[in-house]
Amino acid sequence: MTLTQRINAFTQLGFFLSQFTRDAIVQKENIPHNDLFFDGMKHQIQLASQYNGWFTKDNILFTLEGWTNSLTLDNLTNWCNNYNNAFAKANTQTTHSSKTVAVIMAGNIPLVGFHDFLSVLISGHHFVGKQSSNDKHLLPFLAKYLEYVAPDFKGRISFTEDKLPEHDAIIATGSDNTARYFEYYFGKKPNIIRKNRHSIAVLTGNETTEELIALGEDIFRYYGLGCRNVSKLLVPKDYNFDAFFNAMYTWKDIINVAKYANNYDYNKAVYLMSLFDLLENGFLMLKEDESYGSPIATLFYERYNTLEEVSKKLKNDKDAIQCIVGSKTLLKSIKYTNEIISLGQTQKPNLQDYADGVDTIAFLLTI
Repeated sequence: MTLTQRINAFTQLGFFLSQFTRDAIVQKENIPHNDLFFDGMKHQIQLASQYNGWFTKDNILFTLEGWTNSLTLDNLTNWCNNYNNAFAKANTQTTHSSKTVAVIMAGNIPLVGFHDFLSVLISGHHFVGKQSSNDKHLLPFLAKYLEYVAPDFKGRISFTEDKLPEHDAIIATGSDNTARYFEYYFGKKPNIIRKNRHSIAVLTGNETTEELIALGEDIFRYYGLGCRNVSKLLVPKDYNFDAFFNAMYTWKDIINVAKYANNYDYNKAVYLMSLFDLLENGFLMLKEDESYGSPIATLFYERYNTLEEVSKKLKNDKDAIQCIVGSKTLLKSIKYTNEIISLGQTQKPNLQDYADGVDTIAFLLTI
């Protein structure tokens, strides 16, 4: 199966997913195998939402919209063109050079393991997935669609709920605690092992209302459960949170979601009993804390004196940080080697935005 064939197969998957948006779910003409898969996909969305209360229909469709935008012929081709020499070398080797890559997936947000799934298959390898019980409905269904679009994928995609079968390399995503087990069991094979990371927003006090409203998407999308969700703010020493809270008001209805409200009430009670000082607006709490990983319905914040101080902190803590979010003007003021993402864009990653900054394709093309 050539790289061009693999790209075309995922492009067809993108066409299929384009029918499922937050505005409407509408069956289109000229989508291959739609008679077999359209109603089934609607059923899988419903199942995923019923099985996991955090996977609301809106959040699932938001995820599908993101992959629709990514899985275009141009995007996939440009992405792979970054590795032209490596792909050319791989394509000249025999089919026996394909490896079996096991992928242990998290389950915090819908289809969180799709990028690894895509990367393994686009690289020409066999995929073995071990899914989280929290997110086990959508990906196998999409894999089955791929097999219909491109029958050569049959036999190259499998999922297991038991012990992993024999494999040549592994990609595993988990917590700092599970990472120790992953390293113990899989450390002798080529691997990518991901740990806890969190995203932060650096505010200067000069952000526009529109930028702060956009920040709400980074904070509340997926209820803050993703590693790309902003869980902490860095703010100037004299920062006034009034404008921030006014902008967050657009997300006020999130408190009507029972699971979110329960977490809000529980964490608020814990903080109050511990006599912590809080800023809160009825659906979001702000707590001054040096940690990065805040509980649901809570944002940690830390004050700074200068942007030079911020730059130093970000460099020192880079292994704990997934994304750094800030306004466009911040790019001109802060000295930091990694990209600063515009406010509101953390949950819209490009194909080349790799988790933990580890280039998955480069890894897969050298195993």
